[in-house]
Amino acid sequence: MKTNTYLIPVALGISLLLSSCENIIEADLPTSQLETAQVFESVSTADGALSNLYAELQYYSVLSGGTGGTGALLGTYTDDLTCYIIGSQNNAADLFHNQQLATNTEIRTVWTNAWKEIYSANAIIEGVEKSSGIGTTDKDRIKGEALFVRSLLYFYLTQIYDAVPYTTTTDYKINQTLRKTPVSELLLKVQGDLETASALLQDTYRNIDRVYPNRKTAELMLALMLMQQKKWPEAEQRLKNVVQSPLYVWEPDVAKTFKKSGKHILWQLKPFKANEPTQEAFMYYFSSAAPVNYGLSENLVSSFSPADLRRQQWIKAVTINQTLYYRNDKYKNTVSNTDEYSVVFRLEEVYLLLAEALAQQNKIEEALPYINAVRQRAGNSPLVGSTRDALLKEIVAENRREFFAEKGYRFLTLKRNDQLNSLTDVKPNWQPHHRVWPIPLSDILLNPGLNPQNTGY
Repeated sequence: MKTNTYLIPVALGISLLLSSCENIIEADLPTSQLETAQVFESVSTADGALSNLYAELQYYSVLSGGTGGTGALLGTYTDDLTCYIIGSQNNAADLFHNQQLATNTEIRTVWTNAWKEIYSANAIIEGVEKSSGIGTTDKDRIKGEALFVRSLLYFYLTQIYDAVPYTTTTDYKINQTLRKTPVSELLLKVQGDLETASALLQDTYRNIDRVYPNRKTAELMLALMLMQQKKWPEAEQRLKNVVQSPLYVWEPDVAKTFKKSGKHILWQLKPFKANEPTQEAFMYYFSSAAPVNYGLSENLVSSFSPADLRRQQWIKAVTINQTLYYRNDKYKNTVSNTDEYSVVFRLEEVYLLLAEALAQQNKIEEALPYINAVRQRAGNSPLVGSTRDALLKEIVAENRREFFAEKGYRFLTLKRNDQLNSLTDVKPNWQPHHRVWPIPLSDILLNPGLNPQNTGY
């Protein structure tokens, strides 16, 4: 981890970040630099620091719907997206061709942004714990949200890079010499953090648009962490807690999946400016000229039946100069946007994860209603009877059709089910060691504690 990239002074880092986010938060923000103690002496300024962290997630993190997010990068790294980016080597095009090196600029950007945001989360946690001006209820909420965000980032880091350091401090003397924590140990640490976050947060959302995570969002993230450790019964219980909550209502209309008012949404990220289109709408749109970023792969499109409503609603065939391309059309508003935010977690994910956790325990009859709810919503016939392996295969396929180009879901699902090597059928350069990316070489040179480099790089 490069110390001069993310180990910035707390007060300077928070105050600079706060000053750029006035359009997306409701808290009153300071207009000048503040000392760290001042930032965390009032709820409004502490919420400002937290809101900035969400802005970072929206535009510069693994959750970003833009070119640097995992929806795009892991989507093209697997088999959902075709990369049309033209430029120098060692960027997204190399990820598409599975020819990445430890000097790849996109790989380093994902790594660097994650650590910057972990640092910000740690600064918020430290600040509210030391604060004498913030009451217990607000302290719990702010700390719970920051813990949740940090845990989500650690989850992605372990999935993409395997073993990484684990830190809860902003002390640069400690952070600049951190060594990698074994994945099994780190997952347990993050599981504990999510359990703490779940206890600190409330079910009630603090914003009608659900742009801040609540307890159920933390429980979903905890279920993902448990499933990564193959703790199926524990994950099942957490997922059922979400499914059974009156907060969430199944959305039967595929066309309304990405409308911000949906009660099937657990958590979403708000665009920076009012009426601004989402990052996803900006990046994936093309009409009269060939795509310059990404299009959907023919392999993905062929996985849908013609009658699938998601095929009809979320995929647009565009012919340009006699060449057929497929556009990701999940987000519709490309000029003025009044009803779409970037959805991070939604109830369909909970249903398919629950079906998977149940199938892994051979609870076939109990799992079928959850996958069938997703299938029938898309106009497909329900599955009737199945073996464990056959059902798990269908769940993986259904995940792909439901979540293509969303937060690296294809990669995460294949990896969790030990199926990444199936990509060799459609990705000629895929190798077993591609299950993880290399740790950026520049960061290993700065901190030898990040050695050894991941196998194959």
